[in-house]
Amino acid sequence: MDQATAAHDPPKPAATPGAAILVGALGVVYGDIGTSPLYTIKAALAQVANPGEAEILGLLSLLFWMLMVVVSLKYVTIILRADNRGEGGTLALMELAVRGVSGRKRWRLIVLGLIGACLFYGDSMITPAISVLSALEGIAIVSHRLDPWVVPLSVLVLGGLFMIQSRGTGAMGKLFGPVMLLWFLTLGALGAWRIILEPHILQALNPMWAYAFIAKAPWETFLLLGAIVLALTGAETLYADMGHFGRSAIRRAWFGLVLPALVLCYFGQGAVILADPSTMRNPFFHMAPDWGLVPLVVLATVATVIASQSVISGAFSVTRQAVQLGFWPRMVILHTSAREEGQIYLPRVNILLFIAVLVLVLAFGSSEGLAHAYGFAVTGTMLMTSLLAFAVLPRNAKGPRRLMWLGLISVFLVLDVLLFSSNALKIHDGGWVPLLVGLCLLTLMMTWKQGRDQMHETLSGDHQPLKSFMESLEEYPPTRVPGTAVFMSMIVNTVPPALLHNLKHNKVLHEQALFLTVESADVPYVPFSERYRLERLSRTAWQAVARWGFKQEPNVPKVLEQISQEHPELNLDPMQTSYFLSRQTVIVVRKLPFHLAWRRRLFAFMARNASRSTRFYKIPPNRVVEMGMQLEL
Repeated sequence: MDQATAAHDPPKPAATPGAAILVGALGVVYGDIGTSPLYTIKAALAQVANPGEAEILGLLSLLFWMLMVVVSLKYVTIILRADNRGEGGTLALMELAVRGVSGRKRWRLIVLGLIGACLFYGDSMITPAISVLSALEGIAIVSHRLDPWVVPLSVLVLGGLFMIQSRGTGAMGKLFGPVMLLWFLTLGALGAWRIILEPHILQALNPMWAYAFIAKAPWETFLLLGAIVLALTGAETLYADMGHFGRSAIRRAWFGLVLPALVLCYFGQGAVILADPSTMRNPFFHMAPDWGLVPLVVLATVATVIASQSVISGAFSVTRQAVQLGFWPRMVILHTSAREEGQIYLPRVNILLFIAVLVLVLAFGSSEGLAHAYGFAVTGTMLMTSLLAFAVLPRNAKGPRRLMWLGLISVFLVLDVLLFSSNALKIHDGGWVPLLVGLCLLTLMMTWKQGRDQMHETLSGDHQPLKSFMESLEEYPPTRVPGTAVFMSMIVNTVPPALLHNLKHNKVLHEQALFLTVESADVPYVPFSERYRLERLSRTAWQAVARWGFKQEPNVPKVLEQISQEHPELNLDPMQTSYFLSRQTVIVVRKLPFHLAWRRRLFAFMARNASRSTRFYKIPPNRVVEMGMQLEL
C-alpha cells in the first residue's frame, strides 16, 4: 500500500492498546454506565416495601449477577465478536445480518435494526436529563433549601453542553478520559471504605441471595427488573464504540477498572443503607464523608456531562449512518476536527435533541421520574441487538459450535425479554416517551426508504440503457463544446434526466462526459484503493460508480481528482468541469384517499427539506447546472 492510499484508509485500533487508548475509552465508552450508580440503587429501593437486610443483600446479589451476565458475558465477551469490519452498533450489526439475505426476511432484519436505532435516540434524549438531574440532586443533602435549584441548574448545565457542540469536543475530549479515571477511582475508593465498615455486605456475591430474593416475591422481583436494568445502561455504547478503540481496549478497561469500581460502589451503597436506613433516599452521596460531599457533587456533575456528551455524539454518528444507508434524508454534516473523521456536528439533530432534553427535565423534574422511561429505551435496544445477533453469530458456525451460539443467545434473549417486558408494564409512568419517539422515527425512516425505492423504480422504468444511447448520440452528435460534463446519476446504466434536459434545452454536448453514481456500501469504511470503478461507454463517455462506507462522507471532487490521476485520458480539470444534476420535485396524486396519500405527502415533505445534494457531496456550487423535474407518486 502506498502512502497516499494509507493516508485515506481508516485508522485501525491497536491490537494491544496502550494506556492512552484505555484512558480515552473510559471517557467515551463508559460515561453512561459509569454514572448509573447515581440513581440505580435509589430507584430500585423505591420499589421495595420495607427493605431489610435480606432484601438489600438480595437486591445487590441480583444486580451483581445481572452485570456479570448481561454486560460482562453478553456484550463484552460475546456481542463484541459480531463486528462489521471492526465497527459495532445496531446499524452496523443490521448491515451484517442482511448481507446475503433477500425478500421478507431481509426487511424483517432491517426493521429490527431500525427499531434499535430509533430507541437509541430515546436513550440519547433521556441520558443527559436523568444523569445531570441525579448529579445535582446531591445538593439536597447539603441543604434542602437548595432543592428548588436542581431543575434550573440542570437546564443551565445542559444548555451549556448543547451550545458548545458546534465547536467540537476535541479540546474537552482530552480531559474526558482523565476525569472519568478519577471518577471510577473515586467510586471504588468510596465503596471500598464503606465495605470495610460493613464487610458482611459481601455476602451478596453469593447468587443464593438473589435466588432467595426471587423465590420470596417472584412478581415483585419481575417488576423490580425495570429499575435494576438502570445499572446496565450504556452496555450498547460498549458495542457501538468498538470501532474507535477496538475490542481489546474495551474489554481491558471493563475488567481492569470499570467493573470492579462499579461493584464496589453498589456494594458500598448497600453498606451505607445497612448502617443507616435513613440514607436510603440518596445512598450514593451518603457514601462520602461530610467534607467530601460538595467535591463529589461537582465531580458527579462533570461525569454526567461527559456521559451526556457521549450519547449526543452517538446520536450524531447514528444519524450519519442512517443518511449514508438511505434511511434518512441528506443533512448538513459539519466536521469539528481536521484529523478525526468521527468528530462531527449535525445542527438540526443538536437543536431537536436539546429541545427534547429540556422538555424532559421540565416535565419530569427528577431522576426518579425519568427512570421508567430510561429503562424502556435501553431494554428495547438490547432486545433488538440479541435478535440481530441470532442472525449473525451462528451463521458460519457448524455442529456443536453452532448449538453453543444458539444456546448462549437464547439465554440472553430470555433475559432481554424479561427486562423489556418488566419495563413495558411501566409505559404509563414514562415509558411512553421513548416508545412515542421510536414509533415516530421508525415511521419517518421507513417512509424515506420506501419512497426512495419507489422513486428509483419509477426512474429506472422510464430510462433507456446508457451505453447504447451514448454510442448512437456520438454517431449524430449535437454541437460539441469544450470541457467535461459530469452527470450525477441515481441509477447505473440508465440515461440521467439531466442529460436529456441538457440536450433538449441547450442542444449541446461537452467534449467528454462522465456519468457518476454515488453508492453507500454495507461496510463502515471503503479503502481509498477501492473508492470507484470506471467503465468506458464510448469514445468520449465514461461511467463511474463511487462507493463510501456508512461511516464515511462522500466527496465527489476528491474522487474525481483520484480518477483524473489514474486515468489521464479523462480531463477532469476543476476549471473545465461542469456538474449537471436533476432536482426532483415530488408531486402526490391528489385523487388518492388519505390513508394512501399521507405517507406520500410525508415523503414529499422530507424530500423538500433534505439538504441539497451539491452541499452533501461537496460539489462546488459555482460549477453546477441543476435541471428541475417533477415526479408524481
